[in-house]
Amino acid sequence: MNISLKYLNKQIFPLQLYSRFASRNAYNWKNEGVQYSGFKYYPKNSDFKDEEYAPSKLFKIKRITTLKGIPHFEKKILTEFKLDGKQSDIAIVKNTPENNSRLWKIKHLIQIVPITFPNGFPIDSKGTFLKENGELIVTKVVGEENKLIACESFVKNVKKLDGDTLRRELRRRWLSGW
Repeated sequence: MNISLKYLNKQIFPLQLYSRFASRNAYNWKNEGVQYSGFKYYPKNSDFKDEEYAPSKLFKIKRITTLKGIPHFEKKILTEFKLDGKQSDIAIVKNTPENNSRLWKIKHLIQIVPITFPNGFPIDSKGTFLKENGELIVTKVVGEENKLIACESFVKNVKKLDGDTLRRELRRRWLSGW
């Protein structure tokens, strides 16, 4: 009588099939991770140093998909941010936990760009310009005396290119070829 060893093991040790993962090594990584608020990060290298990062105060949000076919609760969030109109509309949103939780729910529908202030935080919105990469540029206000001096220096500048000079130079380049 030729009995298979596999069949015999099933008959003699039926619990071994269900407990085969019980003897795996359980690793103890208690002191190896870096604790953050809400999660623990286990770095690849033991000498890992976290970079200093100042979070942005504001986000620029732009809708990248259509409103057609998305659930009503996502549409509601988009209308709260006033992004239910044209697709080119943008919204400026504060970086708060409440807004971040709402943005997390619609992250697949929008593009989020943190706003940075390379020239400092503006006092008022006059003279500011928001670029596509999220930089808010604050332009300096020029006084009346400085405007007159700048205008006179521009008019008297010998190297400036006025319309006649540009036309003559471009015509000369056109005719010469190379």
